[in-house]
Amino acid sequence: MRLVGPNGEQVGIVALNDALRLAQEADLDLVEVAPTARPPVAKLMDYGKFKYESALKARESRKNQAQTVIKEIKLRPKIDPHDYGTKKGHVERFLKQGDKVKVTIMFRGREQSRPELGFRLLQRLAGDVEELGFVEAQPKQDGRNMIMVIGPHKRAPERKAEAKPAQSRPVPSPRSEASTEAAAAEPTAEAPAPAPTDA
Repeated sequence: MRLVGPNGEQVGIVALNDALRLAQEADLDLVEVAPTARPPVAKLMDYGKFKYESALKARESRKNQAQTVIKEIKLRPKIDPHDYGTKKGHVERFLKQGDKVKVTIMFRGREQSRPELGFRLLQRLAGDVEELGFVEAQPKQDGRNMIMVIGPHKRAPERKAEAKPAQSRPVPSPRSEASTEAAAAEPTAEAPAPAPTDA
């Protein structure tokens, strides 16, 4: 087998017994890292430490992944204007947090024969929140319900980042203001008084 040292150095091709002896002498584990290679590759390492570091890396990569959350809002075709405003506020809050919103219109009884009411309500909601999100999945009928998905705009964080440098302006320090005032006052202080003329 081809043996790799603990620091990545190439030891060379050695017999299995010799590799095990070297591992015992170095108080390390002999780990096969490429069993399908010809010859197989093994490495001298502290296997417990290796597993711990691998788990840490996996945890960090999971933290950095953007997790998409889908929130759901349910409406009725004949919703009260005040209730509509409340639901719209929830949708806006979810979109600002970067979450997708699944909007469901629930039809009951005779309302099922008027799907255009639900469609118009969904179009109205999409228009009201278009500054924060866009329609990711167009309204579609699903049994007694009509469903639409609104996703947040990805450009919103970029706008904030671009707006920040414009707000920061260099502020002159008090010392520089004092020096400019002193410089402005110097010519008048040093100007020679007119010499008296003998008449």
